[in-house]
Amino acid sequence: MANPKVHVRKGDLVQVITGKDAGKKGKIIEVIPAKNRVVVEKVNIVKRHSKPSKTNPQGGIIEKEAPIDASNVMIFCPKCDRPVRSGHKFLENGDKARICRKCGDVLDKDK
Repeated sequence: MANPKVHVRKGDLVQVITGKDAGKKGKIIEVIPAKNRVVVEKVNIVKRHSKPSKTNPQGGIIEKEAPIDASNVMIFCPKCDRPVRSGHKFLENGDKARICRKCGDVLDKDK
């Protein structure tokens, strides 16, 4: 089975729109297309108990980000200053870029 497409990429600034962390903004750390999930920094923090090991000799309780469903986040447009839907557009140089549906600004920083 092919991996489904996810509407966000690693490094995108997103805002959580539903769930316990609704309204929080953060960058995407990891995208898991097979499960349609994303990991956003400082969102959905969980506590994990770890035994002492060579990498962590102290052990203890570690707080880390857990994945959330990709449908619960929207790309944040810095120009509109709000979460927006994204579209695609071909630029003058022939590159395909993601654009803000509200203001038409290019969301891809490298384009």
